[in-house]
Amino acid sequence: MNTLTYPEVGATLLGPLPDGYHHLHHRTRVGRGREDFEAAGAAVTGWRMHRAAGAGMNATTARAEAGTGVTVSLGIGPLRVTAPCEVVWAVHESRRIGFAYGTRDRHPERGEECFVVELADDGTVWFTVMAFSRPASWYARLAGPLVPPVQHWYARRLGRTLRQIVATR
Repeated sequence: MNTLTYPEVGATLLGPLPDGYHHLHHRTRVGRGREDFEAAGAAVTGWRMHRAAGAGMNATTARAEAGTGVTVSLGIGPLRVTAPCEVVWAVHESRRIGFAYGTRDRHPERGEECFVVELADDGTVWFTVMAFSRPASWYARLAGPLVPPVQHWYARRLGRTLRQIVATR
């Protein structure tokens, strides 16, 4: 039974991002060379990057793979938001590693977000966060214009965190 809360499943892999949603696209350099690429890919798909950035990650598998259930939590105390997701695609290729999860019932938003590490021809290792989302809960609708800047802030935080993980491996 499909418990995802949006019909455009896989749009972050196949594109284009669907209309009617807020779009997020953030790309940052996190390293250079095959070793940095492998370290970054492992940190992304093994949940380390999210955890190091301060997110609670409770996943049904040790590594992101299609069908994995994930509960993401951010914040503290009564301001802690819990967001149930499901991994909708994962790639483990020679020059591209990453995954996307989609929102499930009780998630404050509707949509999909991907986290991908790529090894460019020149050896640069890039990290990309791409997402489409819109409010699903009353408090996400109430937060309205604050949600996109917070999403951008978190994407930048993930990039900085991943860069630090790669640099200190």
